Formats: sequence, C-alpha cells, structure tokens
Amino acid sequence: MLSIVIPTLNEENYLPLLLESIKRQEFHDYEIIVADAGSQDGTVEIAKKYDCQVVKGGFPPKGKNEGAKTAQGELILFIDADAILDNNSLEKFLKEFKKKELAVATFLLKSRGKFHHLSYQFLYNFPSLLTERFLPQAMNIILVKKNFHQKFGGFDEEVKIGEELDYIRKIAKIGKFGVLRTAKVFASPRRFQRDGWLTTWLKYFLCQIYMILLGPVKSDIFKYRFNHYNK
Repeated sequence: MLSIVIPTLNEENYLPLLLESIKRQEFHDYEIIVADAGSQDGTVEIAKKYDCQVVKGGFPPKGKNEGAKTAQGELILFIDADAILDNNSLEKFLKEFKKKELAVATFLLKSRGKFHHLSYQFLYNFPSLLTERFLPQAMNIILVKKNFHQKFGGFDEEVKIGEELDYIRKIAKIGKFGVLRTAKVFASPRRFQRDGWLTTWLKYFLCQIYMILLGPVKSDIFKYRFNHYNK
C-alpha cells in the first residue's frame, strides 16, 4: 500500500484539486493522511469529506513526520496541497520507482502558462536531471520507502527551508536516489507570483549554496513563511 501524506494550513482552495486528481487515478491501493497545522478555513472538513485521515501537523517538516507516523504503507508519497497529479500518473511513477530499485525519488514539475512552465523546465527540471547522480534535488513531492524514512527519523524539524533537500541527500548516501521521468507533476506557481520569480529562485539558489557550505538551514535567514501564499 501507498501512504500519501499532505501537510496543510488553510488550503481549502487547493486541497480539493489535489484530492480529486488522486481519486481519478487507476491505482487505488493507497491511504491519504492530511497533517493539518491548525487551519481556520474548511481544509479539515474537506479532508474528511474525501475520507482522508487527519492528524495534527505543524511547520512542513513536522507535518510530514506526523503524517508518516500513522502511515501503514511500505511507500510514502509526501506531496504539497497545491500540487496536482495527471490521470494515471501515479501507477506510472510507482512502476518506475520499483523498476529502478530506488529508495527515494523526486519528480519533474510543470505549471500552467508558457512562462511558468518554461521556468520550471529550465530552472528546476533540467538542473535536477543534470545533478541527479551527485547532488539530488527535490521540490513539492517526494516518494520514499518507509523503512528509509524511519532510519533517519524523518525530516529534521529544526530546518526552516529546504527540508526536502536535506532529507533526500541523507537518504541518498545509503540508498538509491532517482528522478522519476514517466510524467510531470503540476505545481502551483503561487509563491513565485507573490514574491517574484527572480527573487524566489535567487532565494532557492542561495539556500543551495548555504547548504553545500554550511549544512541545513536552521536559522530564519531566508524568512520562509508557511501559508504565506494564501494571504
């Protein structure tokens, strides 16, 4: 079974789109766990309407860990609430993951509109493929074997930004990492639209440099805010 873990905070506008895309999949051997950080809108009610298990979450690393604690599947898919899966892509991803004998994997992204799509293509997808073997990348969505998640105690909850990078790079030291290519996952451009594409990508680039030189970002130097993009 696959456990799908979704960290949320006031995601009533986006969560239904993700859940509908999951329900449309041909693969149905899954459970959905929503780790909610105290939403004040209809997020929790929506999750229950779609028969999701709801647990208490927190800042993204904590929310993912809390969701994983109740996961019953041998594989865990961590996915942001503002992502959307293409029809039948989940089964393709799982087959590719198994065929490549991976321990952890990330995904190629796409977005609406030519500019947003090309930005993800050239600023994230191409670099992710180029550095796949020596510097793993991850945004929005991660697929991992549960036993590898448990070996490292999950995500480091002290990390303020880039917890996905810290997480997959630790696992990649003892297990096989890969970028799944069979389909792309839709990712909302909302944070880029709000803060500006150049500013946001520069922040991520500097975060990468920081992590390479100094390790995980455990200070608030980059001023990341959870739920900042719904205001």
